[in-house]
Amino acid sequence: MGDSNKGSLVASDTKKRPDGRAFDELRPLKIEAGVLERADGSAYVEIGDNKVLAAVYGPRELHVRRLLKPNMAILRCRYNMAPFSVEDRKRPGPDRRSVEISKITAEALNPAVFLEKFPRSTIDIFIEVLQAEGGTRCAGITAASVALADAGIPMRDMVAACAAGKADGQVVMDLSEWEDKEGEADLPIAMMPRTGDITLLQMDGHLTSDEFEQALDLAIEGCKIISEAQKEAIKNRYGGD
Repeated sequence: MGDSNKGSLVASDTKKRPDGRAFDELRPLKIEAGVLERADGSAYVEIGDNKVLAAVYGPRELHVRRLLKPNMAILRCRYNMAPFSVEDRKRPGPDRRSVEISKITAEALNPAVFLEKFPRSTIDIFIEVLQAEGGTRCAGITAASVALADAGIPMRDMVAACAAGKADGQVVMDLSEWEDKEGEADLPIAMMPRTGDITLLQMDGHLTSDEFEQALDLAIEGCKIISEAQKEAIKNRYGGD
């Protein structure tokens, strides 16, 4: 990865990580828009060894009366990990983790979408994790946001997501699977870079106040880098500036 994918933050400890990255460096990133012909919008994201597809359908009329909102659309999300996405075959179907990530993904994207333009409608997002290597919820949110833009759904900004955390005693950007499992803390966020609004912030593990501030700065910096790649994917699909 070139220097353009590194943040500008400074840390006193800059030792290399197990995969050779600097503390403020993302894994290799690739984003494509419009990869599925039969969806209204779609996107594919690779970050490290994560491979994630997202498809969007809608806005379309909602027939479930108990879910219907007369003044706005509702945004529904299904996050799913394929059985072959992890080393040990995953049992097919939803589990507690996928239900939770589906919910927080919809909540992270809701503030970005002009839902009030589509009353009594639904916008459905399907996220399929084909291969997992830590950070799939962030990759899924990033892919879903590009798929929404590809579907032509009006948005305030594309939501970008990135985690930072602490591993091997060092605060780092974009944890790998090993750092996620063996590290001391994980801080995934999602944000709209244009406004700086954070739409998701979770934390697992323990950080001091100073470490939290440093991790949050790194995650924000990662979101800004990912945001540029999202815009580039849309430009590559449709052209223009």
